[in-house]
Amino acid sequence: MSIKRLETKPTAPFWHIPLPALFTQLQSQAQGLSQQEAEHRLKLYGHNRLRDHHAVTAWQLLLGQFKSSIILILLCATLLSFYLHDKLDALIILGIILISALLGFWQEKGAADAVGKLMALVQIQSSVLRDGVQSELPAEHLVPGDIVTLRAGDIIPADCRLLTTDNLFVDEAILTGESYPAEKSPGDIAIGVSLSQRHNCLWMGSHVQSGSATALVVATGTRGEFGKLSERINLKAPETEFERGIRRFGYLLMEVTLILVILIFAVNVYLDKPVMESFLFALALAVGLTPQLLPAVISVNLAHGAKRMAEQKVIVKKLSVIEDFGSMNVLCSDKTGTLTMGTIQLKQALDVFGKPSEKVARYAYLNSYFETGFNNPIDQAVRDFKTFDVDPNGKVDEIPYDFHRKRLSMLVEDGGFSLLICKGALDNILAVCSEAEDEHGSRQPITAVSDVIQARYADYSSQGFRTLGLAYKPMPGSRTITKADETDLCFLGFLTFMDPPKPDCTETIAMLKAQGVTLKIITGDNRLVAETVAEQLGLDGRKLMTGGEIGSISESALIHQVAKFNLFAEVEPNQKERIIVALKKAGYVVGYMGDGINDVSALHAADVGISVDSAADVAKETAQIVLLEKNLRVLLHGIREGRLTFANTLKYVFMATSANFGNMFSMAGASLFLPFLPLLPKQILLTNLLTDFPEMTIATDHVDEDLLNRPRRWNIQFIRRFMVVFGMISSLFDFLTFAVLLTLQVPVEQFRTGWFTESVISAALIVFVVRSHFPMFASRPGKYLLLATTMIVAITLALPYSPVASALNFSPLPLHILGTLGLIILLYLLSAELAKRIFYRHVIP
Repeated sequence: MSIKRLETKPTAPFWHIPLPALFTQLQSQAQGLSQQEAEHRLKLYGHNRLRDHHAVTAWQLLLGQFKSSIILILLCATLLSFYLHDKLDALIILGIILISALLGFWQEKGAADAVGKLMALVQIQSSVLRDGVQSELPAEHLVPGDIVTLRAGDIIPADCRLLTTDNLFVDEAILTGESYPAEKSPGDIAIGVSLSQRHNCLWMGSHVQSGSATALVVATGTRGEFGKLSERINLKAPETEFERGIRRFGYLLMEVTLILVILIFAVNVYLDKPVMESFLFALALAVGLTPQLLPAVISVNLAHGAKRMAEQKVIVKKLSVIEDFGSMNVLCSDKTGTLTMGTIQLKQALDVFGKPSEKVARYAYLNSYFETGFNNPIDQAVRDFKTFDVDPNGKVDEIPYDFHRKRLSMLVEDGGFSLLICKGALDNILAVCSEAEDEHGSRQPITAVSDVIQARYADYSSQGFRTLGLAYKPMPGSRTITKADETDLCFLGFLTFMDPPKPDCTETIAMLKAQGVTLKIITGDNRLVAETVAEQLGLDGRKLMTGGEIGSISESALIHQVAKFNLFAEVEPNQKERIIVALKKAGYVVGYMGDGINDVSALHAADVGISVDSAADVAKETAQIVLLEKNLRVLLHGIREGRLTFANTLKYVFMATSANFGNMFSMAGASLFLPFLPLLPKQILLTNLLTDFPEMTIATDHVDEDLLNRPRRWNIQFIRRFMVVFGMISSLFDFLTFAVLLTLQVPVEQFRTGWFTESVISAALIVFVVRSHFPMFASRPGKYLLLATTMIVAITLALPYSPVASALNFSPLPLHILGTLGLIILLYLLSAELAKRIFYRHVIP
């Protein structure tokens, strides 16, 4: 028979198709495939592993660091500096570029093994039926149509449909985030149910906690749910907010630089000035306009931020994400273990009428204490709730839990009495009860209190509790029990379980909100549990969207609606990514915190992927930030450091763009009416170098408190306006300097020296004006910035009188010219301070 038909698209999801039809569709049978057929399918489908990741070579990673428009501009500036015979400036720029590139290379190299971690996880052996014979084969040799046998402890090797089960419980937390083991059984289920509710399916990467099963392999490799996650990691990570801002800022610089340089060169040639000299002047302007130290300033800023964050137990794997951390205004988080304790706890042991009962607690303890089946979290929670004195030899007999009965029965001797104690799903317990016991120990027919019991159960479920029933009956003299003894029991009460919120989470969420960060919970748990936890954390649990609802709406509809909801429940792993992407497209800077394989695609898609030290290896590899404590409170420190780093980076952008643009515009304008070049190319490059030097200390500068209390983002329109306004003010006083120097009829060398002095000192001191939107003397600068600026002012004043003056074509300035230049600089600072007040009053950053 031809197996090409297997490639056709299924008419319905495999969990919904009846088994006979599924066998037909997969061209398989209950005896499994023949070895020949399996080998043929292996060639057709490929090995059952995540698609071979095309490893990026070290050279490719290194070259990838030079794609930024800023880096390209700086590379051009390096070549121009070499062409202008300014080797020192060229080497400085080249050194900055290489250091920045090596930092980026080192960061990306550390995260290159994420897919490899996933692939290593599924290299396991499986028990497979081939030619009617059971044999052990590597899991990567499985193909659709194989029949596999699974036992307790086995990792599930592929996406499967169950054929038979025996007391099968599967831990799917790695995919669903659900704390409780999932009960599994064969059967057909509806099309639209969430992944966590598909009780007839098994998923690659999860594992069998107890019981056994046979299953039909349906999807292997990247066709399975687990494989889809690896495919998402294979894709290039979406551009983050910070990367997008840098790119757009680079385009702005390229645009301004090209227009200005081309115009200046053309006009100078038109005015019959020497072509080569005009060309060199235009090239020098291009270098001068470039914020040469931007990569270095960003790297220093980020390195300082990473060091401070490490002190707060926040490890930064990718430095550039610190800026996005500060800009983040939406934080999405899994529920289990992050907002909750991550362990199931017995909340209360209650009697029929909902009152705490010591007897219910003791009988439940006896039932769980002697249990010898799999070590499940339910029984562990009962044992941890309260300890009772128990005779270690008190166990007489046991009927283990199974999927059909959903009960665990224990025959014990307690206080000289033999009792059968039965614990399990409420409906299954009530089915074997004929009586109920009230708080006084009196018995009455179960029918008389059935409405009360059901009302209590509904109430506990609505509160998000998982509720079990407990019943017993005396069995004097009995030494064995059978399932036939599970009749005419007396219903004793309820056991309510929960995964409680962490104690400080509510306060931390309120603090995040005060910092402008909205928390959204994304969980695979059922909606009732999610609603309860959300309300306990102070969130509106009614603003909820389920995975089923997400699956039924379009991408555009999700983008418009996603911001309205703070809670997403019964969500599948791929839907987590959809939510993150929708939030980003809706205009938010999104962080995601998760620790399981089910979180990998969401971590990959977020602007800020956050994991914890105890997370799955692949989650830690994918995340850009790793917390040493699984606590939201730690994030608050990280967010503050991110905002501090971002604020200092923007300071450099404001300083560099306004000062550089103003000075270069002034030189360009002056070249049109002066009979000589206002500055020689080497003097332009020296101006640029000296004015950039103090800004290297910006990482240590103080940041105004109001900039740390809310998220901020790149605003290219604001930067453009800032550059034009303050650049024009700078140019205005440059032209005033030209006018004064021309009026005084100073020689050409003194003219150039005078304007160089005014240009460098004004650009250095304007830092104190533009670094804050508060008045200059109301916002204290960092000591290193103050020291560096003072040093540059002193060097600039000393250069015309130094031995290197003649090499730089500088000439000493008379005192009256120095005094005049000082007055111009003072007027410039006062004007810029006044303009700043007006600017921030009318333009919102």
